[in-house]
Amino acid sequence: MATEVVTMPQLGESVTEGTIGQWLKNVGDEVEKYESLLEVMTDKVNAEVPSPVSGKVSKILVDPGTTVPIGTPICEIEVEGAGSGESQETPAPEAAAPQAAEPAAAQTAEPSRPAPSTGEIRGRYSPAVRRLAEEHGINPAEVAGTGAGGRVTRNDILKAVENQAQAPAAGQAATAQPAREAATASFAVESAPAVIEDGDTVEPLAPVRKVIAERMVRSKQTVPHAWLMVEVDVTGLTELRSRIKDEFKEREGVSLTYVPFMMRAVVEALRAVPELNSQWNGDSIVHKKRINIGMAAATDRGLIVPVVKDADQKNIVGLAKATQDLVKRARAGRLTMDDLSGGTFTLDNTGAVGTVLTYPVINAPEVGIVTMESIVRRPVVVGDMIAIRSMVNICLSFDHRVVDGAEAGKFLQVIKKNLESIGPNTSIY
Repeated sequence: MATEVVTMPQLGESVTEGTIGQWLKNVGDEVEKYESLLEVMTDKVNAEVPSPVSGKVSKILVDPGTTVPIGTPICEIEVEGAGSGESQETPAPEAAAPQAAEPAAAQTAEPSRPAPSTGEIRGRYSPAVRRLAEEHGINPAEVAGTGAGGRVTRNDILKAVENQAQAPAAGQAATAQPAREAATASFAVESAPAVIEDGDTVEPLAPVRKVIAERMVRSKQTVPHAWLMVEVDVTGLTELRSRIKDEFKEREGVSLTYVPFMMRAVVEALRAVPELNSQWNGDSIVHKKRINIGMAAATDRGLIVPVVKDADQKNIVGLAKATQDLVKRARAGRLTMDDLSGGTFTLDNTGAVGTVLTYPVINAPEVGIVTMESIVRRPVVVGDMIAIRSMVNICLSFDHRVVDGAEAGKFLQVIKKNLESIGPNTSIY
């Protein structure tokens, strides 16, 4: 019997580390090849990681909530049928094993230690580390790395920027600039502590909530959000859906919601204003060829964003089936890593929870996110008369580094025109 060492997988092209969400198998449990072994969270995706082999979990090397670099050993699985000459255990690399066992708090504190004085660059740097270091004038060689083998991680650079901002040059009075740099450079800046009184309940932060908080803070600190909203008359759309929804469910096997209509309108708007279908890349803008729409979905484990790939190649029926399949698998915890990656723009159906106006946070490095609010029947002016119409607000947050107000306004107008053109007899095929 031999031992297979499972390492932290690569969950995205630019992802350099991952956080253990929860172990789905415990020590002593049998696991089949491709069966889900654990949940991993990164700044890009949340995903279940399948076991690479069949066997018995013999050791768990990294506790839930701990963040480790890609390639770090995280567990060991005993595999039957191996030759007798093989070792019972495969030791983890010396530099990586202690790091994997350290608590997350220790890893965060590590960058504050003095950097080695040799000035030697230890190993290669990931694109994310290199770009962040260049943006803030940090020399990675002077930063103490907390990754495996002393590798400098993104968090190490952020901590170095924070420390630099907190130490103004000698002889100069502290100004607002260092504080602004610290606030925008690192999501690790401590917020004001809560006041805990008798009778209050303190709930430890779940790993998924930590990742969500990190993403939201990073987006708000590094992306200059701007916001626009338009009102849309969807009376024709509501009449169409009401007329065909029962027949559609019987024929197609899925419910007909408003989401596929909105997604189709977003696709047409991205075609008309391709600047919204792009990503910020530090000193460049990446214009995406494919239109992959991320769809925010609430689950009992937190907010995730599965992606409808090539949404521009699907009609209303195809979008209805794709979106409901993703939502169903998201709530059952059966999404794959591919389902959660590759998004170029995000749509959030906030109206499902009854809102009429929201200011969504951009899913960076994307440059826009749009919401569809609750459809409300209310009196509006139509020509010279007042009529009761079904109205909906469409809200857009956009990255003002990439998109200007004129482009954002055109984007919303295309969505408005598309939705308002739908009538009771519009074909969905």
